[in-house]
Amino acid sequence: MDVNAAVAAAAAIAGVCTGVIAMLAFRWSERDQQRPTRTSLHTDPVLPPGVDTVLSVLRSSAVVLDEADAVVKASSAAYALGLVRGGKLAVEPMLQMARDTRRDGEIRQVELDLPRRGNGRGEALAVSARVAPLGSRLVLLLVEDLTEARRIEAVRRDFVANVSHELKTPVGALSLLSEAVMDASDDPEAVERFAGRMQIEATRLTNLVQELIDLSRVQNDDPLEDAEPVRVDELVAEAIDRCRHQAGTKHITMAAGGTADLHVFGHRGQLAAALGNLVENAVNYSPARTRVGIAARRVPANGGDLIEIAVTDQGIGISEKDRERVFERFYRVDPARSRQTGGTGLGLAIVKHVAASHGGEVTVWSSEGQGSTFTLRLPEAGAARDRATHMPGLDEEDETGESDGTTTVNSPYEPLPAPEVLP
Repeated sequence: MDVNAAVAAAAAIAGVCTGVIAMLAFRWSERDQQRPTRTSLHTDPVLPPGVDTVLSVLRSSAVVLDEADAVVKASSAAYALGLVRGGKLAVEPMLQMARDTRRDGEIRQVELDLPRRGNGRGEALAVSARVAPLGSRLVLLLVEDLTEARRIEAVRRDFVANVSHELKTPVGALSLLSEAVMDASDDPEAVERFAGRMQIEATRLTNLVQELIDLSRVQNDDPLEDAEPVRVDELVAEAIDRCRHQAGTKHITMAAGGTADLHVFGHRGQLAAALGNLVENAVNYSPARTRVGIAARRVPANGGDLIEIAVTDQGIGISEKDRERVFERFYRVDPARSRQTGGTGLGLAIVKHVAASHGGEVTVWSSEGQGSTFTLRLPEAGAARDRATHMPGLDEEDETGESDGTTTVNSPYEPLPAPEVLP
């Protein structure tokens, strides 16, 4: 009997232990389920009905805090911005706002600059935080990322300021010259001299307005809407014709060469304007009796071959600090020289936008006193190249019926070596 009693007592003790362990495991599992997770929107039973549905469609980063400042619910965007870490709100100003709102029930809003996650370097994140009570115990935090909006606003503000400054100069000059003409009405030579200056300033003003229109157009238009296969040698010929008069005045030799039978796919007008701007800059910033070369070639690249069009001059060159900024709108390496040549500071900005909108890029190599090479890289039009063998005026086919792709472009100018031999 004593043995049976001992066995029964041991079984009872084991049953009690099993029950205690099961209860602890259940409570532990329940507590784990209540912890916030990094899902898109974690739902908790304490949330008022319908709140989860509303927050799931908001574009803002959402965080819900309980009375102990623990995160009850957080969107994935909140984690991505670094607002929530380890189940806690990691931004102290927002946490203080939540406590104040929980105390008095008032809605609060503030704009903050937050450091980026990682090494802490780079542009800060600009956010707008809004805190409101949610029921009797919870607080809702909504955060909007304003970084891109602020950057665009800064660019727009600088652009307007630069445009105003650039327009003010020729307009002011025209006003002064018109007064000078009136005062010199009895001096024909002075009137003629002042009238000539007025024509120069009027031309400069016209060019500035036209380039502003061109820049706006390449930024807003989609070049692929009117895209077509464009022959590179035709673009080169148009650029040379555009600058023939300026080059002739300075006795500058323009040379075209490289690989023939190249095609790019895009908006013909924009591509012609971009290459024309590069050639025009090369002529304007080159001394007299020098040479400007335009060479094209095909280069292999991941995702398809690229067409490189290099424009090389023997001009004044660009310093290293200026090379980083030459593609900015209204930036001039030498403002005084730009005014003499009629430059507006928009030509290279237009080239950059055209290249980017066509899936390419523009780069610059330069050395002060030795000259510069601007290289425009654009994706090749593959299907257009196959059809190009039947077009008139291209290179002759070899015995196999295939184009060798190395014939020099027909041009009245001196041929230029391919870009690989250029600096």
